[in-house]
Amino acid sequence: MNSSPASAELSDGINPKPREVTPEYTISEHDRLSIPQFLTAVLLATVGGGLLALIGWFVLSKTNLPSFNSSYLTRSVTTACLSILVLAVSVVLYHWVKNRPGHSKLAELLSYAVLYLAPAAMVTIVLGIPLSGTRLYLDGISVDQGFRTQILGRMTSELSLADVAYVDLPSFYPLGWFFTGGRFANLLGLSGWEAFQPWAIVSLAMAASLLVPIWQRLTGSLPLASAISLTTTAIMLTTNSEEPYAAIVAMGMPAAALIGARALSGRRVAIAGITLYLGISATFYTLYTAVAALTVVVAAAAVALTTHSLKPLIRLVVIGTGAVLIALTVWLPFVLKVLSGAPTSNEGGATHFLPEGGSQVPLPMFAFSVLGMLCLLGLIHLMVRMTDWDIRALATALMMQYFWVIASMISTLGGSTLLGFRLSTPITMTLATAGVGAAAALHYVDFQKLWPDIVRRRVTKPINAALLVVLCLAGLGYVQSIPSRISGPIELAYTDSDGNGERADKWPADAAVYYADINKVIAEAGLPVTDTVVLTDEYNFVAYNPYRTYQAFTSHYANPLGEYDARNLAIRSWANLKTSTELIDAMEAAPWRAPDVLVVRGQTDQPEQPLMLDLGVDIHPNYPNVRFERVMLPQTLFEGHWDATQVGPFVVLVRK
Repeated sequence: MNSSPASAELSDGINPKPREVTPEYTISEHDRLSIPQFLTAVLLATVGGGLLALIGWFVLSKTNLPSFNSSYLTRSVTTACLSILVLAVSVVLYHWVKNRPGHSKLAELLSYAVLYLAPAAMVTIVLGIPLSGTRLYLDGISVDQGFRTQILGRMTSELSLADVAYVDLPSFYPLGWFFTGGRFANLLGLSGWEAFQPWAIVSLAMAASLLVPIWQRLTGSLPLASAISLTTTAIMLTTNSEEPYAAIVAMGMPAAALIGARALSGRRVAIAGITLYLGISATFYTLYTAVAALTVVVAAAAVALTTHSLKPLIRLVVIGTGAVLIALTVWLPFVLKVLSGAPTSNEGGATHFLPEGGSQVPLPMFAFSVLGMLCLLGLIHLMVRMTDWDIRALATALMMQYFWVIASMISTLGGSTLLGFRLSTPITMTLATAGVGAAAALHYVDFQKLWPDIVRRRVTKPINAALLVVLCLAGLGYVQSIPSRISGPIELAYTDSDGNGERADKWPADAAVYYADINKVIAEAGLPVTDTVVLTDEYNFVAYNPYRTYQAFTSHYANPLGEYDARNLAIRSWANLKTSTELIDAMEAAPWRAPDVLVVRGQTDQPEQPLMLDLGVDIHPNYPNVRFERVMLPQTLFEGHWDATQVGPFVVLVRK
């Protein structure tokens, strides 16, 4: 982000004739990390941030704070802790800038500890305290979070890359975050749904603290690195924390833009860095990976054209090859299955989703807020400093993000989208990163030269100090509002029933109170949880319990190799059969493993009434994009070949 000689020195392929550039807003070139120092800092920040969050979560889970949605006490404690954090960071930054390089080794060590762990502390405070009274994470078990919980449950129960729903299929969803989360759950002895909250907090804290050494390496300034990392973390917590694996990738996108630009110039460390980022992110969340990769491709093409050199393109091939090899550690089973000619579904898909946000271009710089002002400052900064290589890299990333948003809107005419509404978070992060750089540049503005008749030389430093105080208070004002901004997802964590059939707000639970009895019926039939195929529309049941499912929740969550539409047709056809034998024959004739258990709604003491099962139908581009159609199955279809047990409103049918 700075234009120091060290950062401006580019090899052939970007600038054949490197030139010295005077630093414009470098806070401290003494903070630049060597490669060994950087690798050590990355390890310490990541491990330290994760341990801080884990210890914090464990301590908070033992408290007895009131429910977030019924008392302001939890919000008060959160605000108090955030105030202490902002004050501590402000004092350390002021001391660092004022005394560097003259402070002691002890002061330097303490400063590094505070600034490296501050992002992790922010994550722990903002998420850990409000969620301390519930075992669920943001959004509880509602809609998307149920699907994510189901995946984590699958990865906790087995060491494989198996599909979350369908038996004998590789996963279509990138499992990097979920696989490591499964090992985290195994280490702590937790079930998948119980591990979701702590793993989300710990993994986000690790990624947030990791940003500090990365930005310190890029900028040569610890204060600037700390400011960017804390700002990025705050934006993530506000906009995308309910989807932790995507948030982790998004937080790295601004830094990846700079690293990618430097990689194209031939810097080996940068080549390794962008290769690792693209490869690992492809195992976490492919949408953001695609946008980041597009940015590198466009930058490589532009540099190759302007310099008349093939070197940037050769480096691009090296980066792409390495990233693909890393991604294949997760994607290879699915790719091989597709290449084998396996049939796929023709209905739905994750891209069949167009909410209101998908019809609007994100313009955070015009929001009347502290963040909006920072983004506007960043936009101006990007425009006036386009000659700086790092600024140009950020601007390229921003343009590609907006390009993706517009392309997504146009693609709706073809019956699908590119999920452009999800680019709001990285767009805001990119603008805010540039805004923090612009704010840092103000530290070196000589106000006396700007307004010699108004500002005297001796008041220049007090003005800078006043600006620092205003920025710190603005930061506190924003971060203390985060719990209120995500109050809806927090409240769902208290109002949804957990895997034990309990609500954290102590109100009566929903149908989850019957899940333990359903499990008991299946277990008494001698069926193992991890190798039993269940057909049900009670998807919270399979989210909390890692059974295989005969049909996915909707086509938008379904593996295309699972043939969602064909399965729906088969299930509907069962309603027209007459006998139990015909049903068994139809199930066995289908190309998929037949269900061992059905969990449907109905009453066994009313044999004339059918059993009910709802199936999701894609109705994109409508919003909501799913309609549920009820299938009525006569109870006569299950006579003789199935054992029926009434459990509350459910009928549990176990095949003999």
